[in-house]
Amino acid sequence: METREHIVVSHKKATLTPKAIIHQNFGNKASYVVEEVKEVHQIECPGLSIPQMGPCLYRCTLQLPELSVISGTFKKKKDAEQSAAEIAIEKLGICIETIDPTPQGAQESLVARIDFIFSEKFLLCDHPLSGHIRATLRSKGDLCGSIPISVLAVYDAKLLSLCKCINPDVETNPFLVISYIKSATANLYQYLATSEQHLCIRRLTPYPQDIVESLMKEHDSLECIQVAAIRIPSSVEQSIEQVTLRISLREYYLDVIANELGLEDAANVMISRNLGKASSETRLFFTAPKPYLLDLSSKFAIGKETLYLMGSLNVRASYFAGQDIAGDAILASIGYTRKSRDIFYEDVSVRLYYRMLLGKTPGGIYKLSREAILASELPSKFTTRANWRGSLPRDILCMFCRQHRLSEPLFSFHPFKTSSLLSGSCLKVAESGDNVIEHINGVCVTSSMHSDSELFKCEIKLLSRCGDLIILCSPKDGYKKQNDAIQNASLKVLSWLNMWFKSRIVTFERLCETADDFNIQIYSNNIISEILAGQSTHNGQLNAIQCNNIVESTYMNSSFDMLGNMVQSLKIEGPYSGVCPCNGYLPCIRYSVSLAVESQNVKEVIEVCDEFEFEVGVGATVSYIEEVVMQMSVGQYAYFSTNFLSSDLIFASAGESIKMLSLLSSKDCCVEYEISLIKVAEPPEERMEQALFSPPLSKQRVEFGVQQILESHATTLIDFGCGSGSLLEALLNYPTCLEKMAGVDISQKGLTRAAKVLNSKLSTNSDAGGLWTGVQSVILYEGSITNFGSQLQGFDIGTCLEVIEHMEEDQACLFGDVALSFFRPRILIVSTPNFEYNVVLQKSNPPAQEQEELDDKTLLQSCKFRNHDHKFEWTRAQFRQWASDLSTRHNYKVEFSGVGGSADVEPGYASQIAVFKRDWELEDDVLKHADEHHYNVIWEWNSRKE
Repeated sequence: METREHIVVSHKKATLTPKAIIHQNFGNKASYVVEEVKEVHQIECPGLSIPQMGPCLYRCTLQLPELSVISGTFKKKKDAEQSAAEIAIEKLGICIETIDPTPQGAQESLVARIDFIFSEKFLLCDHPLSGHIRATLRSKGDLCGSIPISVLAVYDAKLLSLCKCINPDVETNPFLVISYIKSATANLYQYLATSEQHLCIRRLTPYPQDIVESLMKEHDSLECIQVAAIRIPSSVEQSIEQVTLRISLREYYLDVIANELGLEDAANVMISRNLGKASSETRLFFTAPKPYLLDLSSKFAIGKETLYLMGSLNVRASYFAGQDIAGDAILASIGYTRKSRDIFYEDVSVRLYYRMLLGKTPGGIYKLSREAILASELPSKFTTRANWRGSLPRDILCMFCRQHRLSEPLFSFHPFKTSSLLSGSCLKVAESGDNVIEHINGVCVTSSMHSDSELFKCEIKLLSRCGDLIILCSPKDGYKKQNDAIQNASLKVLSWLNMWFKSRIVTFERLCETADDFNIQIYSNNIISEILAGQSTHNGQLNAIQCNNIVESTYMNSSFDMLGNMVQSLKIEGPYSGVCPCNGYLPCIRYSVSLAVESQNVKEVIEVCDEFEFEVGVGATVSYIEEVVMQMSVGQYAYFSTNFLSSDLIFASAGESIKMLSLLSSKDCCVEYEISLIKVAEPPEERMEQALFSPPLSKQRVEFGVQQILESHATTLIDFGCGSGSLLEALLNYPTCLEKMAGVDISQKGLTRAAKVLNSKLSTNSDAGGLWTGVQSVILYEGSITNFGSQLQGFDIGTCLEVIEHMEEDQACLFGDVALSFFRPRILIVSTPNFEYNVVLQKSNPPAQEQEELDDKTLLQSCKFRNHDHKFEWTRAQFRQWASDLSTRHNYKVEFSGVGGSADVEPGYASQIAVFKRDWELEDDVLKHADEHHYNVIWEWNSRKE
């Protein structure tokens, strides 16, 4: 057993989390128990009479041999665990050194770490690097126990971290690590030796024989494993190829890889950082450049330019690794892990290679998240979270940055406020003035001190690992929700980058010219061009293969309308059901894609998906698939073929690459699709309207109401069926004479949301110096609008916008009678969908052979209600009849109008409106015999109490 003392250095940077520190001291003796805590709170909305449950919180109990501690409550379980560990560290008095190492200190720590790695204690621990040392003990001569320096540099995170402290350039130049480790080893010349001919380190004193024999007995199997790997030649003229590594469990797997690279042993094999997830053992193995072997004593650091001049730079492998790779490279997933002392390995196929390649592009990341490589496309729009499928834009952008060794994107939110100026049918939007900047969960949030933040825009910065700004995206669009702002801004960046990755005919110069269209400013052309150049090299790697035009074709833009040229032999079978998708809808299809060679009567399935749902009109699927599906109805099947599909997508989907390559080489090879339309989900009414109207119909209805308020000089308003309070909230943005507002609804959930929204807005305005709208009080009632209650009497104006269609038709008629005979506001505004306009909204499109035989009435019958919750929808004639009869019965005058569309153009307004007006005064003793209903006050706000 060794008795020498190892070097101890105090210069140490504390990077461990509290949990990691507890684990170092107590190991498995530390027990964490997390429990869910439910708390009732009303801080969010004071005065709300409905008890509100707070967000789901967690509390952690940490049990140690010496004590037990309990954390506070947190939204995330991991935060509760870290808090408990932090409390325990403080109570136990565990000292945590927080001295950042200087370059000199890091060099001393580097020497100490290398000294420890070659100790007996380290040999017996379950560290991945220990597995390499144990494997080399079977070698003969000087190679016994000799560890390649490249192995030390890659498989010990502490060594790499210390080298980065010495020189940050280590991040991009792995050759520097070797020089620093080699230099540090020279200080241990009494215990360690470096080879004059190999890039490796060994102990001068052999490990004790009893330890070695014990370790050899643990791994004395004669078994031989076969590991599939990929060879990536340095010459882009040569194609990648599948290779098989045959490894005996008694030999060092790096020696086998070295032989595959034409080397005698593992000493001069270089290893890349891991590719993909942090836990992955997928790496690139390549040959050390000759300059290292010529002068091992120097701190020679070879760069990309030198490798390029030497003709040994492997551009494709470098693109994969995000670092310079020299010579031919082997892509393999093999190594030692902390979980087991046995060697870990997985096959790396051609399919996996192309999926990894695909995963470095914005569109590819999205395709992989959907598991629909041959059907999905990165959407061009983010409409709503409910309609989005697959990874969200923000997550895709973060993944893209990690794949290309960039820093995490920096997101900054900037609030907008709605101005008090009313201009036609649009609201003037202005950015707020004085701001407060906060950092929350790593996100820079800019919030207003004085103004009422209504809309948000999100600014995105992409930075290099060194902190250099690469691009800045500053979208001009504002959104009510921060999440919508961040997703749309992320999608802008992704869409811009994807222009290059989708099409091989877009030049880098052209890409830069389009940056302004995406509100993007480029600050580092060099970094962007390097990222894109790697993909460009891969795009051209199949030129040596004699394939047909499927291989050479470009990706098609989702707006490229060439269905006739892209789709061949289209055939749709099955009866027409009348349920068809259109813009904004969510069709769900089942499809299979096959590679077919007609002359050989061969058909090979390359991708199958039982359920693929996408939103129509946002480019969420391949253009020709969407065009075909738009011609189908639920229950029908479509069959067609195409040549417009790139070979890399085929290889990323197909299992047998050799067979696919053989089929692709055939002159009459094509891709065949079989699609069945399973179901169609209708979009929410508001989404469907937003797709056609700007401003949206909801906003136009609000502005119609504001105009009535201004003309009538109304000071009090009640909103019948106020729901989540969207109308009441919107009215606070306009300068009107309103002093009192009320809302009534039957839904407690909707009223709770309304209370929170209104309270937030009114409180913000109050804190900023008073409400310029003049509103002094707001009250929300719970109850049915078909019941009479004196609390709802005496208002100047009543609104009932897009409500009655959610009631049964007889209840809607009852509401009209109750409102005009009991509540009797001076003005009542009622709006409801015009059923005749659904032909436009839904773009009813029966098969062409049937369309000529259908009249307008039949087309109207093929339409559906705009919302699944609608109990009825009236035509213009039906609505006029109802409103006219109602006004006559209760001595009101009625005027008809609408928003969306025009009264003079068929089919009229999208949303039809009746304005009832009373020109007579109310008597004091109203409805003495009415069966009065008491409405519960859910929430009330009064400016005098603030």
